[in-house]
Amino acid sequence: MPAKPELIDSHCHLDDQRFDGQLDEVIERANAAGVQAFIVPATTAARWPKLARLADRYQAIHVAYGLHPWFMSDHRLLHLQQLDQWLDSYPSVAIGECGLDFYQGRTDEAFQFEIFRGQLSIAQNHRLPVVIHARKSLDEVLRELRRFPQLKGEVHSFAGSLQQAQQLFDLGFRIGIAATVSFERARRLRDVVRHIDVKSLLLESDAPDQPGAAHRGENNEPAFIVEHLAVMAQLREMDTGTLAQQLNNNCRELFGV
Repeated sequence: MPAKPELIDSHCHLDDQRFDGQLDEVIERANAAGVQAFIVPATTAARWPKLARLADRYQAIHVAYGLHPWFMSDHRLLHLQQLDQWLDSYPSVAIGECGLDFYQGRTDEAFQFEIFRGQLSIAQNHRLPVVIHARKSLDEVLRELRRFPQLKGEVHSFAGSLQQAQQLFDLGFRIGIAATVSFERARRLRDVVRHIDVKSLLLESDAPDQPGAAHRGENNEPAFIVEHLAVMAQLREMDTGTLAQQLNNNCRELFGV
């Protein structure tokens, strides 16, 4: 029987309150499935201390600090200054989760851009990669990234076209593939996974959100990434272990874990 691949979940929210009181079991299930390390990005400034505590408690958790565009009502411009100062005392593998989200409209567009650009600048100054959320905003995100040519990072839960994926890779960015790829209807994403340079790909759960086809209605867990890894390997006509090793190398190279 082949050994389980050792995997890195490049994007999950283990600080989410849905995991409170059961995180040890969640991590144990992930380890049993072969998932050995986790990149956990922040959402709001108020949650940075919880992330720092998790990083202290669990050697396998590697955190990123940032301001997520879903939570604009929680953010203040002062938080950018606080983030810059926080990084001087708390190790971080990236800045994020940051980005733009226009799914619900553009009423806060100007503030989203201000917070996003501020985080890109902080990342550049601290020589850290960025973890980017881009929903209904990928073209705008690409334009912003071209203003910071020294940056690298991940656009997580990628949902764009093959052309956009290639543009990101050309800029030094990788794309996170979530369990959406496990749904047969996700033809565009499957086409991206099938044809893009394998060095551009990362594997992620986005737990506890975005459960795959086999887990509809459940809280998503990092353990489940082995399932859409298998889908990705099938799409690329690669051995699962070989693909896992490449994805891990991509993640280590980007985040230094």
